[in-house]
Amino acid sequence: MFKKDNLEITSDKVDTIIGKDTHFEGTINGKGLIRIDGEAQGSVINKGDVIIGESGTVSVDLKARNVTIAGSYKGALEAEGKLELKKTATAAGTFKTNGLVIEEGAVLSGDIEMHKKPDEKDTGRQESNYKPPSAETPEKNRQPGALNKDSVAGKTTTAL
Repeated sequence: MFKKDNLEITSDKVDTIIGKDTHFEGTINGKGLIRIDGEAQGSVINKGDVIIGESGTVSVDLKARNVTIAGSYKGALEAEGKLELKKTATAAGTFKTNGLVIEEGAVLSGDIEMHKKPDEKDTGRQESNYKPPSAETPEKNRQPGALNKDSVAGKTTTAL
């Protein structure tokens, strides 16, 4: 049995398992739940979900519905739904997803591109225009929490 978010996943619900002592190199095309507890290299294209277990060491280009990483991942990843990084996860690469959950302790490095699902409506939320002060900005005379002269012109910069 496997645990995911305190839910037990029995092996009969997993369509494909790459076991702890297994090394896979190549391409997997699938539709169901794939769990990787061993090593994998190549590419995985799955219409279902993919779970990389704590012992999984995966270097693949991955496209799936939802992806949960508890082990080590490196590559280009695209999740149509949610990407979830458990506290034991180490992930590096490029990531495209519609939802992102990162537990405290997980390590993520690379580029992340977030998208709204096609059926989600615009909430009117706008991107921030905040830009941190550059290294060239004189900071000597600025007190922590003090506003600079640009705050009068509509821009607010706070020194921390």
